[in-house]
Amino acid sequence: MDNFQLVLRFFMNQKAMVGYSFMAILTIGGERVFSMVSFQCPCNHDQNFTYGLTFLLGPAAVLLVFGLFFSTRLWRLYTGCCLNPMKLCPRGNCFGCFRVLMSIFTSACVAPIMWLCVALLNGTFYECAISGLDENLVVDLFCKNKTLKCREELARVPCDRSKLSSDERMELLLMFRAQSQILGWSIIIFTAIISLLGTCFKNCRSQVSYLQLSFWKHYIEKEKERFDAFTVDYATKLAERNLQSFFENKIPNPMPFPNHKAWEEISEYYTFSRTEQYYSTLQRYVERTDRDFSPEKRPVLDIEHGIEMT
Repeated sequence: MDNFQLVLRFFMNQKAMVGYSFMAILTIGGERVFSMVSFQCPCNHDQNFTYGLTFLLGPAAVLLVFGLFFSTRLWRLYTGCCLNPMKLCPRGNCFGCFRVLMSIFTSACVAPIMWLCVALLNGTFYECAISGLDENLVVDLFCKNKTLKCREELARVPCDRSKLSSDERMELLLMFRAQSQILGWSIIIFTAIISLLGTCFKNCRSQVSYLQLSFWKHYIEKEKERFDAFTVDYATKLAERNLQSFFENKIPNPMPFPNHKAWEEISEYYTFSRTEQYYSTLQRYVERTDRDFSPEKRPVLDIEHGIEMT
């Protein structure tokens, strides 16, 4: 039992690593399915480049959209900003807003970059796309010191319909595959270097110590867990109270609610700073001495259109 708890604690402490590993496995599996099931290179000069590039970049674009769509940090920052643009830059901190947006975008780019790297290392999509380019620079690169038939049959090389000899076709396929894998490894190396430099720059300019930053991350994680559990419990009690009032035809018991301004304040995105001994907007709000304890004015929410009517 102790060993099981030790293993469980290890995985809980390494959730980011486990999540990225699981994402990588899904990406590899998805790429293999695309390659074997749905991908069929047309093998002609007019369609190869567009078809191959669509399979190479299309899923990456979809993963980027999904990454942004499922980012709670993005919606926390964006929600309501059309009615109140200052929510994007609370307290006039535009640089902090830009930094948060860059962090959100960077996190959303993890899955697309994984897809590009896996697809390029496999080489199937790149082979189809590059063989369809009719640029003299590309053709001269692959068909240098070869016959004119190489130029004519280049688009058919990814398929088994080329009139070239098997040795020439295999040589071209190996060149396509080598270029694709070089490009894939270049993206991996470039991403790793940028990630390392970004982490070094962020930690170098940190206003607090490493241990305090670790404590802050643990606090944010625990606060989110407890907030989710508390809101579910409180919403359940409210629903039970309302249903009981309705079916028993009596006045509901009073339940305290934070007002709209309080919700707005704790929904701001918070950046830890040594000038404030707070670890979240929630802590900053509850420790204020001038808190507004006035009850909520009970705004009516149009859930279907997301419009608040007072």
